[in-house]
Amino acid sequence: MSEEVSKEFSPIENKVMAALEDVIDPELGIDMVNLGLIYDIKVDDKGNCVITMTLTTMGCPLGNLLADSITEAVTSVDGVETCDINLVWDPAWSIDRMSRFAKVALGIHG
Repeated sequence: MSEEVSKEFSPIENKVMAALEDVIDPELGIDMVNLGLIYDIKVDDKGNCVITMTLTTMGCPLGNLLADSITEAVTSVDGVETCDINLVWDPAWSIDRMSRFAKVALGIHG
């Protein structure tokens, strides 16, 4: 996570982002954060969290397993009570959103 991004989030939102690093995309074997799938995190003062995210392709189903893993990771953060997933397709995901770590792990150079 770049320092520029972390300044936009509150401390609890940063903890949510860290927890999402434990949620692994079952097809690619890389976490949601390093894949660049997490676009935004908002946690209100009542502990309600909304994750705005996308998937690698529009045909890729956000299966119950992945949604459950995301919800479990997010609600494991102290102070977060609920998690809603806002699935968006704009902006479209591309490999440019992936971290250097993810690109190296998947053998993508450039």
